Amino acid sequence: MSSKLWGGRFTGKTDPLMEKFNASINFDKRLWAVDIRGSQAYARALARSGIITSGEAEQLVAGLAQVAGEWQRGEFTLQPGDEDIHTANERRLTELLGAVAGKLHTGRSRNDQIATDVRLWLREEIVALRQHVHQLISVATERAAVEIDILMPGYTHLQPAQPIRWSHWLLGHAWAWQRDAQRLDELAARVNVMPLGNGALAGNPFAIDRLQLAADLDFAGITPNSLDGVSDRDFIAEFLFWATLTMLHLSRLAEDLVIYSSREFSFVKLADAYSTGSSLMPQKKNPDALELLRGKSGRVLGGMTGLMATLKGLPTSYNKDLQEDKEPLFDAVDNLSGSLQIACGVLSTLTPNVALMRAALSPEMLATDLAEYLVRKGVPFRETHHVAGAAVQMAEVQGVPLSELTVEDLQRLHHAFEADVSAIWDFEHSVETRDVAGGTSRRAVLDQIEQLRSWLNR
Repeated sequence: MSSKLWGGRFTGKTDPLMEKFNASINFDKRLWAVDIRGSQAYARALARSGIITSGEAEQLVAGLAQVAGEWQRGEFTLQPGDEDIHTANERRLTELLGAVAGKLHTGRSRNDQIATDVRLWLREEIVALRQHVHQLISVATERAAVEIDILMPGYTHLQPAQPIRWSHWLLGHAWAWQRDAQRLDELAARVNVMPLGNGALAGNPFAIDRLQLAADLDFAGITPNSLDGVSDRDFIAEFLFWATLTMLHLSRLAEDLVIYSSREFSFVKLADAYSTGSSLMPQKKNPDALELLRGKSGRVLGGMTGLMATLKGLPTSYNKDLQEDKEPLFDAVDNLSGSLQIACGVLSTLTPNVALMRAALSPEMLATDLAEYLVRKGVPFRETHHVAGAAVQMAEVQGVPLSELTVEDLQRLHHAFEADVSAIWDFEHSVETRDVAGGTSRRAVLDQIEQLRSWLNR
């Protein structure tokens, strides 16, 4: 008799290359714990429906616990015929219990089994990822609170634009991660739905109580349609989109810090723990942790794109193509877990160079403030914008900073300028004028900090 779960219909041998091509055990073995948990719950469900006795169910549950112990101790030995985690666990259970092990799969298919296993596994991983995201947000928030007095240039198009608080920059990233955390919680609810009891595609013929089975496995509900239940991989696609977007946000942080830690900027100094040297140039200190965050974002994006391409043309119900869902999922989880923790480490250990940030602020960055001065005098903004631009040009022609233009110089551009215009040449004053919700004033930044703290506490 064939050792394969599906082998009864076949008499010919499988091509050894096909055996290897078909097998998924090399990557889905990490599902051993959830596969066993689901099988234990299913054994009890079979007993409740009267298909097996309660004594047989407890035999199966105890035997599966023995198999789990072997996995935990590193004693489980894979055999050549173990094409996937389900086959491996059931084969070992049969070695331990004999014929009764053959009753476990009654009414169950690997189609609903793997869909359940992946949901169980991903549900646990989401809990850990949520903690990593929250920790990253917390580090940024607390740094923002402590370092609120540091000013730096803000950039658009990577050109100096307006002065902002360093804390405002930190929180700009934290709010993106907060949206990532919200999306993760939203998709977690769609992961927490149980397909077990759908069979291969048409449902279970043995009156399994799916609602009780779902409760036993801590699922919030069951899939309502068996065809959809065995083939739905929306939750994986959605997770991969979440992972991709989160990695893009980490990549943007990394790009900022690669620039800010360069010698030309030197706004921040990265800790040695997250930097490496050059094999040739002894003076180098490379931001490899940040560069890897950028690089891995492309890798996760590629995994999402690949799965979407796989799913787009599948006919209804289960197809073997769906075996290709797990490798990009596992890879994304592994990379997100590491990347979030590395980003947290980088952000919590870097040192801002307060003096160089301040020195990088130039009077030309207050050109908008000059236009706004005239707005407060009743001049339309479209006119004040042109006046401020003319002032910048005048300063360039004279070869002086914008702030060294005299009141007389400015009055040649517009009669509304008065002696009090000198008050705008103050960077702290500039950031404090942005005193609206979401702005970069002290009060506005403190308000952001309290919002994020309250959200984290909830």
